Amino acid sequence: MANEENFVSLEVANRYMLLPVQENSPEAKIGIIKDNLQVGVYSNVRLARERVDYYVPFELSEYKGEYVTIDIQGVPENAICWRYFKVSDLFDTTNTEKFRPSYHHTPAYGWMNDPNGMFYKDGVYHLYFQYNPYGSMWGNMHWGHSTSTDLVNWKNEGVAIAPDAVGTIFSGSCVVDHNNTSGFGEGAVVAFYTSAKQTPWGDCQTQSMAYSLDNGKTFIKYANNPILTSSEKDFRDPKVFWYAPKEHWVMMLAVGQHMEIYSSKNLKDWTKESEFGEGHGCHGGVWECPDLVELPIEGTKDKKWVLICNINPGGPFGGSATQYFVGDFDGSTFTNNYPEETKWMDYGKDHYATVTWNNAPDGRCIAIGWMSNWQYANNVPTLQYRSANTIARDLSLFKQDGNLFLKSEPCKEMVEARKDGRQIKTVNVAKTETVSLSPQSDNGAYEVELSINPEKSKEVSFTLSNGKGEKVLMIYDVVKKTFSMDRTMSGNVSFSKDFPATTIMPVGKSKNLKLRLFVDKSSIEAFTENGKYVMTNCVFPSAPYDTVTFESDGNRYKVNNINIYQIK
Repeated sequence: MANEENFVSLEVANRYMLLPVQENSPEAKIGIIKDNLQVGVYSNVRLARERVDYYVPFELSEYKGEYVTIDIQGVPENAICWRYFKVSDLFDTTNTEKFRPSYHHTPAYGWMNDPNGMFYKDGVYHLYFQYNPYGSMWGNMHWGHSTSTDLVNWKNEGVAIAPDAVGTIFSGSCVVDHNNTSGFGEGAVVAFYTSAKQTPWGDCQTQSMAYSLDNGKTFIKYANNPILTSSEKDFRDPKVFWYAPKEHWVMMLAVGQHMEIYSSKNLKDWTKESEFGEGHGCHGGVWECPDLVELPIEGTKDKKWVLICNINPGGPFGGSATQYFVGDFDGSTFTNNYPEETKWMDYGKDHYATVTWNNAPDGRCIAIGWMSNWQYANNVPTLQYRSANTIARDLSLFKQDGNLFLKSEPCKEMVEARKDGRQIKTVNVAKTETVSLSPQSDNGAYEVELSINPEKSKEVSFTLSNGKGEKVLMIYDVVKKTFSMDRTMSGNVSFSKDFPATTIMPVGKSKNLKLRLFVDKSSIEAFTENGKYVMTNCVFPSAPYDTVTFESDGNRYKVNNINIYQIK
C-alpha cells in the first residue's frame, strides 16, 4: 500500500542506519521525529521490496544517546527492507565498481550530476556537485564536496549543503568575497544555489545563498533566503562573478530558454539588468547552468567574453550538450558577435553542465563538466555510484576564418600526471598495423598521444579494442575534415537505445591530425589540435582496451610520435 506508514523508535547508539536500496522500487520517504516534532526534511529512498541492490547510510550521529523515531512512509509490510535495516558506526566506501574511473572525479557513493560552486583558495581546488547520498539515481539534491591540489586526485569531503524547508539544493556557484562586500567577512566563500520545491501549485524554484568562514568546509545559510524569486517554472543555476569595471557582482540565471543577468553591490540585493537568448543558438530544450567568462584570444593581446549555455535536450547527437556564444559584455548586457551560428563546446554525447572555477590561479580559466547524458544517466551499468566528471580543461579562444572559437585544452596538470611513458616514433600503415597499448593500458586508465600524416589517404581509421571483441572505431575523414567516434560495439550498450551512437566533429585545416586520447575505465575524451575540437564519450567495456589497430583505405599513411602514458 502506497500510503503505509511505519514508525521505528530507538535509542541511537550508532552513527548510521544502513538503508537497503532496490533501484526499481518506488520511492519511499524516510525522516526523523524527535520530541513529537519532525526534524529537517524527509528524503526519498527506493527501499528494497524484493531484493537488495546496495546500502546507503542514513546519518544519526547527531542524536547519539537520545531517543528518536524513524518515520518510514510508503513501504508495504511484506517488503524485505524490514528484515535488512542495519545500524553501524561504519559505512564501507571501498570501490566495488569495475567501471569506476581512475583519474576522473566521482562521488564516493550515490548519484552525481552537475558540478557546482567551484572555487580555488589557499592552494586547494574545491568542487561541489549535485548529489544524492540516498541512492545512485537522481533525487534528494544536496551539494556534495571534494577537494584537490592538482585537479587530478580528489578527496571526498562529504555533504556541504543539505536540503531545508526552502527546498532541495540545485545547481549554483561560489565566489571568494575578498573585499567583504557581503559583510560575512573578508575572504568569506559565498555560495549561491537554486532552492527547488514541489508545491500543490507546481514546481517552485528560487535563489538562495549560504556563506562559509572555513574555506568551504561548512556553510551557514543566509537567514533571509530566498534572495530572488520568479513566477517562471524554470528559474535556476545562479552563476556569480565580480565585474571589476563597474565594481559590482553579476549573476547569470537560466530561465526557460533564455538567460537573465542581474547585478549587486553586496551579494544580497539584486537588480535585473537584461536578458539574452531569443534568436540565438539552439533552443531544442531547456537552457541550464550558465557561465560568462572573459578569455584571451590566442596569438593576440585581445580578449572576448564567452557565454556558456548548457541545453537539455537539443544536443547535436541527442540529449544534453553544451553550446556557447562569443561576444561583448559591459557589466549589464551580453552581445553575441556571431548570432547566425550555433557553436558546440564538445561534440560527444557525454559532456554537460560545464562551468568554471572562481578565483583560479595565474589568470587561468578552468572548466569541468558532467560526463553523462540525461538520455541514460540513471541507467548506466554501475550501482555503488553514478556519473563522473570530465578532466579539467583550460579555456581560451582561437581565430579561424575570421571567426572566434572556444579552445578546451586538457589542463596542464594532466601532463604532470603522466608516468611510465612509452614512445613509438613511426608506424607506416599500408593495410593494417596493430600497436599494443600494454602495459600502460593494463588498468584501463591511460593517455595516448599521436600525430597522423594521411599522405594520399582520404580516410584514416583506427580502432581501440580488447580481447573480448569490444571496440571503438575512430575515423579521420581527410577530405571532409571531420573526426568521428563509433561506440556501437564498445562493450555494454544494452541499457539504453540512445547509448549506441556515432559522434562526429570538425577538425582544423591542417592535413596532419594531432590527437590526444584520454582513456579511463568508462570514458574516452578526444582532443584534436590540443583542444580546438573536443569529443567526450562514455564506454563500458568488459576489459580494458589494450590494442590500437590502424587501417588503410588502400593508400599508405604514417602515424608519428605515438606516446602512451599511464596516469598516476
